[in-house]
Amino acid sequence: MNIGTLPARHARYRPDHLALATESERLTFRDLDRLISRLGAALQGMGVRKGDKIATVLPNGSAIYATYWAAARIGAATLPLSTLLRGEGLATLLRDSDASAVIADVAFARELAQVRDRLSIAPDRYVFCGGDAGYGRSFEALLAETLSEPVGPEPVISPHDLFNIMYSSGTTGTPKGIVLTYGVRAAYCILFASEWRMTPESVVLHTGSLVFNGAFVTMMPAMYRGATFVLLKQFDPESVMRTIERERVTHTMMVPSQIVALLNAPGFSPERLASLQMLGSVGAPLHLEHREKLVEYLPGRVYELYGLTEGFVTVLDREDFARKRDSVGIPASFADMRIIDSNGSDVAAGVVGEIVGRSPLLMPGYYKRPDLTAQALVDGWLHTGDLGFVDEDGFLHLVDRQKDMIISGGVNVYPRDIEEILVRHPAVKEAAVFGIPHVQWGEAPMAAVIVRAEPASTADELKAWINERVAAKYQRVAQVAIVNDFPRSTAGKTLKRVMRAPYWAGRLEQI
Repeated sequence: MNIGTLPARHARYRPDHLALATESERLTFRDLDRLISRLGAALQGMGVRKGDKIATVLPNGSAIYATYWAAARIGAATLPLSTLLRGEGLATLLRDSDASAVIADVAFARELAQVRDRLSIAPDRYVFCGGDAGYGRSFEALLAETLSEPVGPEPVISPHDLFNIMYSSGTTGTPKGIVLTYGVRAAYCILFASEWRMTPESVVLHTGSLVFNGAFVTMMPAMYRGATFVLLKQFDPESVMRTIERERVTHTMMVPSQIVALLNAPGFSPERLASLQMLGSVGAPLHLEHREKLVEYLPGRVYELYGLTEGFVTVLDREDFARKRDSVGIPASFADMRIIDSNGSDVAAGVVGEIVGRSPLLMPGYYKRPDLTAQALVDGWLHTGDLGFVDEDGFLHLVDRQKDMIISGGVNVYPRDIEEILVRHPAVKEAAVFGIPHVQWGEAPMAAVIVRAEPASTADELKAWINERVAAKYQRVAQVAIVNDFPRSTAGKTLKRVMRAPYWAGRLEQI
């Protein structure tokens, strides 16, 4: 089960095939395996052993990519952390995870220096890429002085051994360490390679942060198949289109905000994406307005993945996208799904309930949180906290998150229903609807909107427009605010919990 051996396998049988392309490097599998081997040996030389946890605070590039595979080569676990973390938030995750080493960009050295006295990480286990931090070790120097192969015999890896701890606040705001094992990540390799129809000749592009679990749904199968993985430092629509054209990219996965930006880019044309066999949407529901455009521009090439890092997913396949474009698909292979009511009983087709599921991707639990694990995993079923229904063909239709649902005058109001109408306005680029306090109704919908430069539209005009078109009075929005951008997670997800906060609600129009 040691998927850390995959780079070495490809280096032996396909040494000259391009393995990793970044904006500054092009590594064959021979080159990549040499880097991984040296890094694995360096980690062992620092005293890192099987089961130890290595935190990364790195931007996209060969360093973070190689660290994932070098840790796997020696049986260690990685803890990918966002470069947006600061202060106590950073210290909390490093302490909670029991990290024993940190590999970070030198630009982050000051942040780590400010929290070092609150951690139990040895001074010589801070490694910095890109320069001298004044303490710890240099990533580049460490590799230069290290033997080419890990020391000692290859570790024996069980499917139950820890591969990652993925910390995610998701939409709840409570950081939880999601434990993902070598067995789970091996299932990612096999299952998603099949779902995405990847081959050794595929060219896979990733443009979001590599610390986001959504990256693993293409990164793992790409390595499994020995495909080329193209990694951009950050998302930029024009850069993405140039890269797809230049590298003849076949597969890419984006979050909805990236897809919207791509569709609205000045230089966008379907012809520039002609090499794509797959454009997948992940991380949040893709509104129907944007789905319809994708089907028009890229027929037979669009997928949607609904899923949780905790380990349940459904896939809307490219062959089903046109006829089921308001669905998020069916459970992945070897997965099961149920829709249940508040009593835990299964509901009929067409009836909204909570989505629960199980699959080979399922986490064993949250790190050191048996209380949260017991709430999420009940008799082997993951309770997602999401609301949906299945149609007569068994396809899942996502309604909304339970936590995002608005209760107005005792009536359930689903923000997504209002958003689907709002994004059809010609002036609206993106929309997010959430609940705010209301004296009479308890809660009322509010809409935050990102508008296009043309045609111009005011908040009052948008409010009147949406309230004329919603299906029921209780769906009418009490307020519309035009903003420059939404608060987003590292993964690009819109953070409605931040929008709901009184601070945000009082200052929307100033942002």
